[in-house]
Amino acid sequence: MKSFRFLVPVAVLLLAGCSGASVKGTLADAPSSQVVLKQLDGSDYLTLDTLTTGRDGSWRCRVDVKKGQPEFIYVFYKDTRIASMLLQKGETARVVSDTLGNYSVTGSSETLKLMEIERDEAAFASEFAATSARLDDLDPASPEASAVSRELAKQYIAYYRSRVKYLLDNPYSLTTIPVLYQQVSPNLPVFSQATDAIHFRRAADSLMTVYPDSRYVKSLDQEARRRQKVLELEGMVRNAEVVGFPDLELPDQFGKKVKISELDAKVVMLYFWQAANAEQKMFNLDAILPLYQKYHPRGFEIYAISLDEDKAVWASAVRNQKLPWVNVNDASGRSVGLYPVSSIPASFLISDGSLVADTTISDEASLRKFLEKTL
Repeated sequence: MKSFRFLVPVAVLLLAGCSGASVKGTLADAPSSQVVLKQLDGSDYLTLDTLTTGRDGSWRCRVDVKKGQPEFIYVFYKDTRIASMLLQKGETARVVSDTLGNYSVTGSSETLKLMEIERDEAAFASEFAATSARLDDLDPASPEASAVSRELAKQYIAYYRSRVKYLLDNPYSLTTIPVLYQQVSPNLPVFSQATDAIHFRRAADSLMTVYPDSRYVKSLDQEARRRQKVLELEGMVRNAEVVGFPDLELPDQFGKKVKISELDAKVVMLYFWQAANAEQKMFNLDAILPLYQKYHPRGFEIYAISLDEDKAVWASAVRNQKLPWVNVNDASGRSVGLYPVSSIPASFLISDGSLVADTTISDEASLRKFLEKTL
């Protein structure tokens, strides 16, 4: 009867866990102890169940794993992680561990890869922490500190390159996901450069061909998109250092991309607006058009950026109002991040290749005064 008592939590999990993958474990020197089964959920863990080991430290469970959707499963003893697994449907994994966190797993090929990258990460973290501790004990201005700093940089670069190689060697393994999210320290990811967006994109595209339904892959795809946007914005900013303002290249109503820096004008007004707004449409004809007709021959151009998600509404407004200036659309709204747009409509003036002033577009008189003075 006493042995049956230890099997009750396991039995409950077996009934509720659904079919998927089986896990059989042994925790050394911890009879009749509790272990906690957790699942990776975003950047955190979701607790699945608490199991009680038998008198010999054994435990077992089944985990709900759907076909084509492997799951990252972790086992904890108190606050110590005693197993990491990447389980696929139909697998039977066997875990042998101790209370210090040492463990081995058989029966799951992807888990073996996961163990490998965790060992590599732990070795790097230990080496990097030891070198950092040496640096903390030195005078920052000393030659010794400079040498140790170079050693730290060398260690990081070597590890970074090894992780890139792992990504390239294992494009269709879900273990590339935890590699991409590894950290040197709490505020320093291993993949911290904007150009690392390329690695995220490549990994997401490769995994999507094998695991299109995996929530881990879908989340990675979203992160890849976010990083791509950051990379694009950085490229615009770098270009801005050359032309004197954040340059934009957006499609007009005919699908042709138009670049601000390529406009042949002495003064360009960047005009952020929405065609879906009736008042802003009226402002086009009542205020902006008369100014454009007067000053365009003198070197005035307008780069009107529509932020409408419905491009058909925008294109229709441009066509019906016969707006003669450059009309482009940015449904994504990324251009707003390059200019301090606090509300719509908004405008900014570029004169002789430099961003010289921002003008509230409702103040027609100030804009007219600026154009008269400049042109």
